[in-house]
Amino acid sequence: MKLVNGSNGKILAEDLKVADTFLSRLRGLMFTDTLPSNCALHIIPCRSIHSFFMNYAIDVVYLNANMQIVAIDEAVAPGKIGKLHKGTISVVELPAGKVAATETRVGNYLQKIEKGEDLYVKQI
Repeated sequence: MKLVNGSNGKILAEDLKVADTFLSRLRGLMFTDTLPSNCALHIIPCRSIHSFFMNYAIDVVYLNANMQIVAIDEAVAPGKIGKLHKGTISVVELPAGKVAATETRVGNYLQKIEKGEDLYVKQI
């Protein structure tokens, strides 16, 4: 599954993994060596993150129920706790630098695109 910024059409991840069970959300990216540049993790539900037991920084995008970005934390270092942002129901963890590289901003809408599905850019 791909993750696309529906507001600007840029691809954030070619390989989006979803963590939507207790165990997958608990594990998240802990104990992983790296997050490949084409990958991301969508944690549902989730209001805040931590980067304990991680060896690399990540960008964190906080989403509301409409997949609209309500906040962004860039380059969260290992061993940190993310902030709580009003309206957040899920988060996407991305490789550090991905938010800047894709010109992703608060207020943008993200879309999950299944294989074979056409890209639909939401008009704002």
